[in-house]
Amino acid sequence: MRVNFTVNGRQQEADDVWEGESLLYVLRERLGLPGSKNACEQGECGSCTVRLDGVPVCSCLVAAGQVEGRDVVTVEGLAEFAKQREEHGHGGACGTGGGCGGKGGVSLDAAKQWSAKGSDSQTGEGVELSTIQQAFIDAGAVQCGFCTPGLLVQADALLEENSSPSDQDIREALSGNLCRCTGYEKILDAVRLAAARQGEAV
Repeated sequence: MRVNFTVNGRQQEADDVWEGESLLYVLRERLGLPGSKNACEQGECGSCTVRLDGVPVCSCLVAAGQVEGRDVVTVEGLAEFAKQREEHGHGGACGTGGGCGGKGGVSLDAAKQWSAKGSDSQTGEGVELSTIQQAFIDAGAVQCGFCTPGLLVQADALLEENSSPSDQDIREALSGNLCRCTGYEKILDAVRLAAARQGEAV
């Protein structure tokens, strides 16, 4: 079958998709977006986390056919997505003009109002890093990097919904993302740092 959907602000078309093919496979093997990692293929590790219509999901558990006409943001498009969200007033706490609608994340309409420029959504190059991406670097939260894309996508969604999360909020939000290198403390530091920087920018 053919699947048409938006990835990082661009219309994409995947041909010859078989019924059991996952969104993760389509992103990595058909569209050349290797940021989302293939680790457990059971939705246990969070390495393949992307945003589907604004909501973080394990792309290994989403059938490609389910994304027909929908909007996907991968780690490659995260910086541009965050930039567009800031420019258009989406995100932050639900009461501050975000598109939460009581469900968390941005609304589908809000998500569709942004678009990546040039080849940014393919490589992630040529754009200023988002607050959470820069915080991961500055806090030393990246080691081997395999789990990092999923953690970044999940942490970005958390900070969009809750601009001042408690340690418990952070731990709960990231509980579905496994990291085999760190003791998680630097990851928590990175989310705290990003929240503080976002607070200063408001």
